[in-house]
Amino acid sequence: MRRGSSKLYIFEERLAEEKARLVQKATGLKPGPEKDNLRNKIRQIDIAAHINEWLDSPGLQPPK
Repeated sequence: MRRGSSKLYIFEERLAEEKARLVQKATGLKPGPEKDNLRNKIRQIDIAAHINEWLDSPGLQPPK
């Protein structure tokens, strides 16, 4: 857990679990629109995780 907040940890955990679920589902699909949609969702989860990590970084300062 970071910063003593269980909410942040839960969010990160939920992102990882959802990504794993979508990857598992996409692996069994043939190429097509459904697989493309799942891959887009996986990419969005990766982006959300990176943004969350950036927002949680100690170097981030509030505007002055």
